Amino acid sequence: MRDPLAEPSDLIRSVSRALRVLESVGRAPRGLTVKQIARRCELTVATTYHLVRTLAYEGYVIRREDGTYIVGLEIADRYRELVSAFRGPPSVGEALRRAAVETGYSHYLGRFVGGRIAVTASAEGARSPFMDDMAPGFDEGGHATALGKALLATLTADQRARYLRDWGMRAFTPATLTSPEALEADLAAGERRGMQLEMGQFRQGLACAAVNVVSDRDMERRLVLACALPAAEMLTSARVVRAKLTAAARNVAEALSTGDAATA
Repeated sequence: MRDPLAEPSDLIRSVSRALRVLESVGRAPRGLTVKQIARRCELTVATTYHLVRTLAYEGYVIRREDGTYIVGLEIADRYRELVSAFRGPPSVGEALRRAAVETGYSHYLGRFVGGRIAVTASAEGARSPFMDDMAPGFDEGGHATALGKALLATLTADQRARYLRDWGMRAFTPATLTSPEALEADLAAGERRGMQLEMGQFRQGLACAAVNVVSDRDMERRLVLACALPAAEMLTSARVVRAKLTAAARNVAEALSTGDAATA
């Protein structure tokens, strides 16, 4: 949600309108007509027509034979570039894939992006259920995932409270922690354990564990590594999971530092 108080004085209206059009089309997988787009974006049909024509020319939307518009392939290209930038050097992606192959568990990297918790890279493991919710992008369930908890644990109590007020504590399952007090106790337990953990809080039957990779005074430079596995396996293998996850985090940190040195 945009903050009207944060609107820049030099805002370019045409760019802002074009992005609103693109967002509206993206939220409608069946496509929208120009009139439907205009209505949703609160624009005139004439203005919308010019914006849509420009976006279509640039490849960001596609006009179908029935006159509706859907998102274009340029969006996929920008997404791949975003994922690559988030992940970092190729060696980081390789370290992530190696951890997934060796354990059979899906692994995820997470960080703060613009003050929000985001999944920045992932590698699927054969023994973990597929979770499209954990694809690279913003994480709406930071309070319910181990990845999110590991990042929230790096904040001060006041910063965490502000984050939870801004993004809420949605109940994904009956086990999801939905009060700040319960989350504070859970984070403290994770600190003592040396690993943030959740069992069935994000998805029933699934467990997730996370450890820090990079700690930094700048919150946007903090990085955590998480893995997902069947909850039944976590019940019997928590210590093994922690040991392997910690080792994988060291490998990712080494890959990150090596990659940074190579590009310096």
